[in-house]
Amino acid sequence: MTSWQIVVLVVAVYLVANLVIGLLPASRSTDTVAGYVAGDREFGTLVMYFVTGASVFSAFAFLGGPGWAFSRGAAAFYILGYGVLGMAPYFALGPWAARLGRKHGYVTQGAMLAHRFQNRWVGFTAGIISVIAIIPYVALQMRGAGIVLEQVTDGHVPLPLGAALTYGIVLIYVWRSGVMGIGWTNVFQGVLMIGIAWAFGLYIPYKLYGGIGPMFEQIAAAQPAMLTAPGLDAAGNPWTPVAYSSAVLVSSIGLMMWPHLFMKAFAAKDDATIRRTIMLFPTFQLFLLPLFLVGFAGILYSSSPVDPDAIMPHIMLTVGLPPIVVGIFCAGALAASMSTGDALVHGAASIAVTDVYSATRGDALSQHDQRRLIRWLAVAVGVVAYALALPSGLSLVGMLLGAYGAIVQLAPPVYAAFLWRRATATGVIAGLLVGISTVGLLILRPEWKPFGLHEGLVGLAANIITLAVVSMASRPPARDHVSDWMATSRNEG
Repeated sequence: MTSWQIVVLVVAVYLVANLVIGLLPASRSTDTVAGYVAGDREFGTLVMYFVTGASVFSAFAFLGGPGWAFSRGAAAFYILGYGVLGMAPYFALGPWAARLGRKHGYVTQGAMLAHRFQNRWVGFTAGIISVIAIIPYVALQMRGAGIVLEQVTDGHVPLPLGAALTYGIVLIYVWRSGVMGIGWTNVFQGVLMIGIAWAFGLYIPYKLYGGIGPMFEQIAAAQPAMLTAPGLDAAGNPWTPVAYSSAVLVSSIGLMMWPHLFMKAFAAKDDATIRRTIMLFPTFQLFLLPLFLVGFAGILYSSSPVDPDAIMPHIMLTVGLPPIVVGIFCAGALAASMSTGDALVHGAASIAVTDVYSATRGDALSQHDQRRLIRWLAVAVGVVAYALALPSGLSLVGMLLGAYGAIVQLAPPVYAAFLWRRATATGVIAGLLVGISTVGLLILRPEWKPFGLHEGLVGLAANIITLAVVSMASRPPARDHVSDWMATSRNEG
């Protein structure tokens, strides 16, 4: 067998194992939306830890993170900053949402917001924005999987075929097992990618430079700008402190607004499970460090790929590693992509049915029919994301930063729901529309961004101001309903 065929064989073994693990829980959940979307609210600490961690760290971390360290140096450290900051608010928000979910049967944050503001169009608007943000995020995962397989097989498995094969497996176990299949495959994928990341992250600097310290000493002597915060921007110029800080801020605020993460509060067994997961999450964050080391190792490497996001597989292929080891690396990279992509596809389809469809005709469907519709929409999301993934010329991290501009707009209504009794449905909807419109405008006309701020942050400011002004000018919400809702979230009633 040739080297690339051995790599494909190792990858095939991984994909089959992943499929088997994903299909095993199919018979465990009830034939209900809560069973398919929230796992009948039975996730314990082990599954919650890996679902949260593996869903956060995806193809953008395994490929985009090293790609940014290689091409932009210290700019990559923004990922470390927002990962820690963004998870902290969930220590309170997670249990609050979980208590409400257990009482009222929520499975999505759109359903939670619609009930809190007693307006189905709040859920509809939040759902539309969520799906808009999720689809490019899924495309990012597919593109990452395709890049890896194309690189490690020397083009014998091109990007379109690699993405299709990988996500064909994902759609099969998402279709059959729902969130339970995602949960148990995430445990498998999380263990695999952490082990592989640390093994290669420590090996490559020693192989190429004699150690981590000597590697950074050589980079500091040859290209000191790569080690100077905040690093370089997309054009290779110094990234301004304002642009860097706004990228950290918008990502920190938006992290737990991602529905595939926020919705896991509705799957947790109890409040303690959520809090233990948040406390343990920084240990998963360490997974990024060895990946950055590989990226920095590429700065002075003798050759480089055309696409910076391919620096990690490029090094793996050119340092003389046996094909079976390259195949194992490839499996780890695919695990990073799939562990996020499956939750995103499942989340987008669930939102499209329970939030968007239910705002018009959803109540006419039985639990069984809603579950079946979610399955078909998961396939549709996969197809649309696949079409978006193929022609993209953006970096993986660039695609993610763009998606954050949309998803961060959910932060004002979520925080207002829990913290501001006077917030109204009219204010929430107006804020969301103004915020997402501002983001779209600044994406089309980036030269209009003030001081180089991330467009999501500008949209967020417009969103908050609009929500506050319109809420104060509109009719207050029903006091008894809001009081009962707040009391339930704080476990006071």
